[in-house]
Amino acid sequence: MLPLRYRSRRIAPGRTGAAVNLTPRALGWRTIHFAVRHLAAGAVWSGRTGSEERCFVLLRGLFEVRWADTWHRVGPRADVFGDYPSAVYLGPGTSFRIAAQQPCEIADCRASSARRGEARVIRPDDCGFEIRGGGNATRQIVDIVRPDFPADRLLLCEVYTPGGNWSSYPPHKHDTDNPPREVDLDEVYYFRFRDRAGYGFQRLYSRRRDETVRVTHGDVVAVRDGYHPFVTAHGYDAYYLNVLAGSRRSMAASDDPAHARFRRHWPPPDPRLPMVPPPAGRESAQ
Repeated sequence: MLPLRYRSRRIAPGRTGAAVNLTPRALGWRTIHFAVRHLAAGAVWSGRTGSEERCFVLLRGLFEVRWADTWHRVGPRADVFGDYPSAVYLGPGTSFRIAAQQPCEIADCRASSARRGEARVIRPDDCGFEIRGGGNATRQIVDIVRPDFPADRLLLCEVYTPGGNWSSYPPHKHDTDNPPREVDLDEVYYFRFRDRAGYGFQRLYSRRRDETVRVTHGDVVAVRDGYHPFVTAHGYDAYYLNVLAGSRRSMAASDDPAHARFRRHWPPPDPRLPMVPPPAGRESAQ
């Protein structure tokens, strides 16, 4: 059986390298390729998207990216807990060149695609804002590539969960193609904690299995099927980047019937949120 959790490799400060590089084969599906790349200041990374669409999410730093002979500035971002995200979407068949202006950490999110999409920079004010849930199940959702974004298969969002809180709750799943109620999506969770000593737990369960994994800073969890709630330990604020891909541009999911009732009667939201304030004007997009 393929593992559920994958560890990051430590990259020394000031060095260039891949902390994570998980191919579709390693993840046990045909959809998502996920990597996190560190670039030293002044480093240059060139490539071509080939038969994939790609979204580069800036986790930390500042870079310039070129495609079609034009340079675009992306960032800066102090870290995922300090600023709203910036990203770059590139469709298949696009050559690119990234030049790091500061030390950078970049999430490289890919999905196979046969539809050429228009390359574009995603600015912080292009990203969404939602405070979801209530009580100790409140979290902040920041959409980066939404279903209405002109991509082919990729969907991306960032989620902020205050210490002691639950997210991806009530437990939900998206492993059955039954629109509009539910669609079949593979999903990656890439975790970071404000305090690197932080940790949390993610449960993944279905009729076939029931497993709980401990996650720490830099871990990746692959959600192939089943319900998958997450809780972070008291005192440890958590972040995760969700990367999803399937055959439909939808985030439709089904709650576990045993726990679905909580969605109907949320208590007041946790006042610690938003953890990262949105750009001016985004507060109304709840």
